[in-house]
Amino acid sequence: MALVPCQVLRAAILLSYCSILCNYKAIDMPAHQTYGGSWKFLTFIDLVIQAVFFGICVLTDLSSLLTKGNDSQEQERQLKKLISLRDWMMAVLAFPVGVFVVTMFWSIYIYDRELVYPKLLDNFIPAWLNHGMYSNYCQLTPNNLVLGVPFLHKEENPLGFHSFSDD
Repeated sequence: MALVPCQVLRAAILLSYCSILCNYKAIDMPAHQTYGGSWKFLTFIDLVIQAVFFGICVLTDLSSLLTKGNDSQEQERQLKKLISLRDWMMAVLAFPVGVFVVTMFWSIYIYDRELVYPKLLDNFIPAWLNHGMYSNYCQLTPNNLVLGVPFLHKEENPLGFHSFSDD
């Protein structure tokens, strides 16, 4: 079985997060009609951060594919800015917020489900969507880290991740 290129994986992850966001927004929950709507939930904010991050990853991958072979210094400079934005977003927002949300949710869920996900929510949020919101990160981000660690380059790799990326 051949490895899936990281560009295709990132595009699939982006589509996954966008479909979860669309399905989550389609749910008619009373909490969505109160002050702050969905934005008061860290889970929703994390989903948006992950979708934006993987959107930037796909944009970076497309830009690097389109500028490959060009000798334009301006395009190279713009691509480096885009890569820097992607690296910054992974290191500062996507990775820490994602780890925090998933770790806190499942830790509290194991301790007492009613604190974070009462049984009443089963009437509004299907089980597959709940796992999409909280388990997707655990399955997809490690794949992104292994296939192309954007914020840990070969010369500065303190966590010991091994990347197969060309960045």
